[in-house]
Amino acid sequence: MKFNRGESASGSHRWTSTETLIFARHGNPLSPRRYISNLQAVTRANEVLQRFQIDRRLKPYTISACIHAQRCRFFSNQKQIINLTVSRAAFCAVMIGYDSSFVGGTLALTSFKTEFNWKQYSPHEAEIISENIVSLYQAGAFFGALGAYAAGHFLGRKMGLQVFSAIFILGAGLMLGANGSRGLGLLYAGRVLAGLGVGGASNLTPIYISELAPPAIRGRLVGLYEMGWQLGGVVGFWINYGVSTTMKPSRSQWIIPFAVQLIPAGLMFTGLFFIKESPRWLMTKNQRPKALKNLCWIRMLPEDDIYMLEEVSAIDAALEQQHATVGLGFWQPFVALWNDRKVSYRFCLGCSLFFWQNTSGINAINYYSPTVFESIGVTGTNASLLTTGVFGLVKAAVTIIWILFLIDNLGRRNLLMYGAFFGGLCLYYIGAYIKIADPANHPSTNGSLSSGGISAMAFFYLWAVFYTPSWNGTPWIYNSEIFPQHVRTLGQAFAAASNWLFNFLVTRFTAQMFTAMGYGVYLFFASLMMCSIIFVFFLLPETKGIPLESMDTLFSKELQPRRAHNILMERLHDDEEIFRRNVEGSGLGLEKNGLREELAHVEEV
Repeated sequence: MKFNRGESASGSHRWTSTETLIFARHGNPLSPRRYISNLQAVTRANEVLQRFQIDRRLKPYTISACIHAQRCRFFSNQKQIINLTVSRAAFCAVMIGYDSSFVGGTLALTSFKTEFNWKQYSPHEAEIISENIVSLYQAGAFFGALGAYAAGHFLGRKMGLQVFSAIFILGAGLMLGANGSRGLGLLYAGRVLAGLGVGGASNLTPIYISELAPPAIRGRLVGLYEMGWQLGGVVGFWINYGVSTTMKPSRSQWIIPFAVQLIPAGLMFTGLFFIKESPRWLMTKNQRPKALKNLCWIRMLPEDDIYMLEEVSAIDAALEQQHATVGLGFWQPFVALWNDRKVSYRFCLGCSLFFWQNTSGINAINYYSPTVFESIGVTGTNASLLTTGVFGLVKAAVTIIWILFLIDNLGRRNLLMYGAFFGGLCLYYIGAYIKIADPANHPSTNGSLSSGGISAMAFFYLWAVFYTPSWNGTPWIYNSEIFPQHVRTLGQAFAAASNWLFNFLVTRFTAQMFTAMGYGVYLFFASLMMCSIIFVFFLLPETKGIPLESMDTLFSKELQPRRAHNILMERLHDDEEIFRRNVEGSGLGLEKNGLREELAHVEEV
């Protein structure tokens, strides 16, 4: 038995709005048995207000895409969506940003070197110890990011973040117990535990925010994560300058930067008690009433609002497809990763993004900023810490511009390519200046920078201007978007772990690279930034404004990456207009249990 759209077998029956929703979602007429099954899986008719003829131009693309396209236009104008839930979740990035930036300056303090008798080590040994203190943090973060998959799957996004913030607090407390008599053991252990906490948080936070955010401003909201990272970085860069200029060399001088770690971690842990669990995760755990309650609270809309119906229907559709194809268990995403080439491809893209991010040189600068600025000609600990602090301010200022004006306007692809090109040019200039002027062996007589050194410093800050709104935060946003619901936590876990792995490799050998390569380090990073342009242009489709449930279509083989976004957005726009005309005012509700008597005329075949 086959029905045409808008007709029964007799040609006289017009679909109800609920029937329209189910038939349109699949793009083809269904048998009554399958019809009822899908209807129960998606939504229940709360009140059928009218019957109307279906537009015959309706395309067979999934209705979930249409749902989210309309919803994003609505929510893009709603200020209430930027709420405390997202801000509190993103605050964990302050913890990450601070921990990633303060340690290099603290290790350069005279008081720290005196406390641990730095003079007993040869320059090479001191270099290795510094690298170990820095890199153990990344090693812990690597395993924390992987462990976050299990935490996110079994405990949820919210409780998982609480667990990892508690681990971080424990690690920060251990670091405070280190001193000259006890040695560096507690410092090493604390750095590993802090890394575990940071790695897990860096995985779960972008996922949590992306699952709450409407597509139209998803980049902006996930960008709050990057904003928190930069704010923490500013404090981390400047705190060392502050203690070095206002305090005499003592244990308190170097222990204060370590103690400040507890402030963002404690605020994060406390704030997590006041946010709601991700509705999408609750849906996967069959906690539908709680999921609907949380979603209504987050959206500040009643359950019978048409936009709530649209969003819940899209989530239901995605979960139904996931249940039918892969399953909702712990190991199923691993099977999908192994068997589904489309998913494997996106895993590779996500991990590759962090390879290119880390080989831009950012973490070499973050963790060894005094060494980097000395290579340009900045002399003295205080001067190096001051220039490092200015570097942090520049990055934070540009991050604000990135969140407000760039990420959801220029898109991900354009930012990555423009940032890599102009950032690479800046590093080429810095490398050329060091090669020609050799400031390390020919310092200025009065201790100030030469005119060439000032220009190199300007290009260094200009590099930060180009890098920060492109490669600094965009890879995190991209990875939070591209994975299907059933592998999103696992995909983000692998992506975050790859970030910390490449982070570890870069920071572990940065000091040795500067010793062996000199100016060549800048040319090396610049060349890799240029190579990343090719990667982005040919392999990465734009994700700006694309619903999470439509990512499979965006990454399909039939669409070339550089054209996929425009083609898909045209499809979504066409179907959105048709869907809107068909379901506006239908009065649908969100409950799944039971059917209206309106559907009693459907007979089993």
